[in-house]
Amino acid sequence: MTLNRYRLRHLVKLKHSGAIKAQQLLQRPDRVLGLILLCNNFVNNFASSIATVIAIKLYADEESSVAIAAALLTLVMLIFSEVTPKTLATIKPELLAFPAAWIYTGLLKIFYPLVWLVNSLAHCLLRSMGVDTTKTSHDALNKDELKSIIAEAENVMPNRYQKMLLGILDLESATVEDIMTPRNEITGIDLELPIETIIHQIKHSSHTRLPVYKQNVDRVIGFLHLRKVLIEIHHEDFDKQTIISLLTKPIFIPESTPVHTQMSRFKSERIRIGLVVDEYGDVQGLVTFDDLLQEIVGELITEEDNTVQVQSDGSYLVDASVTIRELNRITQWSLPTEGPKTLNGLILEFMETIPNIGTSIRLHGYALEILERDENAVKLVQFLPRTKKKNYE
Repeated sequence: MTLNRYRLRHLVKLKHSGAIKAQQLLQRPDRVLGLILLCNNFVNNFASSIATVIAIKLYADEESSVAIAAALLTLVMLIFSEVTPKTLATIKPELLAFPAAWIYTGLLKIFYPLVWLVNSLAHCLLRSMGVDTTKTSHDALNKDELKSIIAEAENVMPNRYQKMLLGILDLESATVEDIMTPRNEITGIDLELPIETIIHQIKHSSHTRLPVYKQNVDRVIGFLHLRKVLIEIHHEDFDKQTIISLLTKPIFIPESTPVHTQMSRFKSERIRIGLVVDEYGDVQGLVTFDDLLQEIVGELITEEDNTVQVQSDGSYLVDASVTIRELNRITQWSLPTEGPKTLNGLILEFMETIPNIGTSIRLHGYALEILERDENAVKLVQFLPRTKKKNYE
């Protein structure tokens, strides 16, 4: 009963004979329990009877002989028949279970009628108490239980693989809104600007693909791949019309689209970038295939990230524009992700106003202080160590 069922299934796949027998028995645990308890009680009662008979014959004149024999038998059976073997079976279940499975299989065939009778009577008693004996529990894991197992498997796999697996499990609950680059951070080309400004922007861009629009990002006309335009940019006849001719059709993604669904679409349609829109069709952000991969494998480019900085006193300096999911991933916290997607949004929702510099609050159990802000957003906060006390407004 203490066998690891997942390891057992693995051994069955490897054609381990003892594991196969054990799995067959565990498919009907009531029969195994009935057999074991039947034999166990028979042996205990038989041993008790034998001990009583021996005590009476050897010490017939002593009235306490039966009590002494019973006490000695109890001690011997407790140590050698109960505590010792069952402790060993708990520590090393495979050592005993696999050989015993062969014995139990044979005994079950011999005593099946008696086991069936005992189980039938037991089931009738349970049904009279309102217990449904036809329902058996299965060892299927839900997502949270599987995440707990992976999180505790630090001795089995490297930390980076743990994070990847946890990222995969989180894909089902994450939407493109959770990981998109917000609208105010989108870098694009405004065709209303002078051609010289556009050329300078193309030459110095750190991105390989840029949205091209007129006046604002809601009027996007396409995406420009810089590898294509850099070939044309040195031609004398290069102009805005050349840029328009190189554009690819923009892809619009509803903000509620699950990450795994969008990843499949990117793969099947061979696209790598799209604009995230709300229910009114307004652009809310931008998401790339790299953003989706980052949800699984983490940062694709190893570089210094000052978004979350751990201080020597155990506190955290955090850029308030960081997403809640990323902050939780870095710090192993559990800030809510159902509402606002950024730390700034979470603070504003909690405060219902833009807090002043120096304001200290306890945000969902985490103490923080506002260090920087501007007219419409919080910029920098400090999360205090969990043991540090402070007055909160």
